[in-house]
Amino acid sequence: MRTITEIIIHCTATRPGQPCTIETIRRYHRSLGWSDIGYHYVIYPDGSIHTGRLVELPGAHTTGRNAHSVGIAYVGGLDSSGHPADTRTPNQRAALLQLVRDLMEEFPITSIHGHNEYANKACPCFDVRQWRKENGV
Repeated sequence: MRTITEIIIHCTATRPGQPCTIETIRRYHRSLGWSDIGYHYVIYPDGSIHTGRLVELPGAHTTGRNAHSVGIAYVGGLDSSGHPADTRTPNQRAALLQLVRDLMEEFPITSIHGHNEYANKACPCFDVRQWRKENGV
């Protein structure tokens, strides 16, 4: 098993109601020439957590950070006009917090970040640092 020390949170950059599933993302990532979906977990609007790439394998979600991280994406991140927005549903918020807590118990997680801390992007469209403080993670 690889050593996992950080979690990086993403969004799928999709609008409310726009269909987006593990398979949709997998097909898109494979069209880019990747071996599989880049994220380890994807959280749907109903709060269900779906496994993407096996956590035993490095992800393909954040350049230079994949070897020792877990990538989590929530479906959403754009408002109805296509602008970056925190569109997490209450169920997604609860599921994300529980998943992060579970991963922190399982692995020696030392940090949690938003994708925007490593790339010039709005993703995940909320302030992960503030979220960590508010939730004690």
